[in-house]
Amino acid sequence: MIEQGQIYRHDFKFTQEEVALFAQVTGDKNPIHLDAEYAATTMFKVPIVHGFLGGAIFSKVFGTLFPGEGTIYLKQSMAFVKPMYVDTDYEAVFTVIEVNKEKHRATVETILQGKKDGEATVKGEATVMNTSAI
Repeated sequence: MIEQGQIYRHDFKFTQEEVALFAQVTGDKNPIHLDAEYAATTMFKVPIVHGFLGGAIFSKVFGTLFPGEGTIYLKQSMAFVKPMYVDTDYEAVFTVIEVNKEKHRATVETILQGKKDGEATVKGEATVMNTSAI
């Protein structure tokens, strides 16, 4: 069962191939994500990962790992505070802020951060429901 104050961590990274697949699925083919020559002319100097591809890690974790199967995603806020790069180690950190056992809901702080430096790339908050885990 999820409890207030509980923390769950999940390590991940993306390849350029995964970024290209995300672009194909979503139609977001902005060259900042796909074209190294173009990206070299920008403030980032190299291609960056789509912000929503990073945010998709939240969905993966909620639906399969924490709290897991049966979780219904009700709400998510996200602020993209720093770019993410391919082949870089990241960590998703989930901190349970509030639990409403009667409604089987939890409010969870969601952060993606660099594994090496701990600097946040995406910050947000989610509301999830799970009748067997909350």
